Amino acid sequence: MTAFTRLFGLSGMLFMLLLSPVSAQTAKPTQDEVAALTLKAAGIIESQGTEAARDLFNKDGEFKYGEIYVNLIDFSGTWLIYPPRPAGVGQSVINVKDADGKFLVQDIIKLARDKGEGWVEYRWLNPVSNRIEPKVSFVKRIPGKDLVTYIGIYK
Repeated sequence: MTAFTRLFGLSGMLFMLLLSPVSAQTAKPTQDEVAALTLKAAGIIESQGTEAARDLFNKDGEFKYGEIYVNLIDFSGTWLIYPPRPAGVGQSVINVKDADGKFLVQDIIKLARDKGEGWVEYRWLNPVSNRIEPKVSFVKRIPGKDLVTYIGIYK
């Protein structure tokens, strides 16, 4: 093996190692991956509390990349964590409607209260395409609390 081949081989491996985490976070996640990430986020909120979770979820990384971010609301419909616009924390979103007039947040809270977890489908403005598109969010109630976390993806 020549010095060039060794250097090229090492450079290629280094390039792949550096690129791998970025590639994993730029690939469109599946619904199964979104559900798993939502359950993981719920566990963090349950075990570490809202403040620690907010710090983690507002940073780019596993819980915030591409179209992925963790929402946390209470049963009154108040944002507790909202990474796209942290200044929105504390605002009521109880009467937010989707593009078809569906009370989205009320549906999320009802599902969490009645079933504990599941999917909510709606139509929302995709900031990338600037078009109204179908979106689905996996919803999880935080055990023992009147809190709901959810993560959505465009279909």
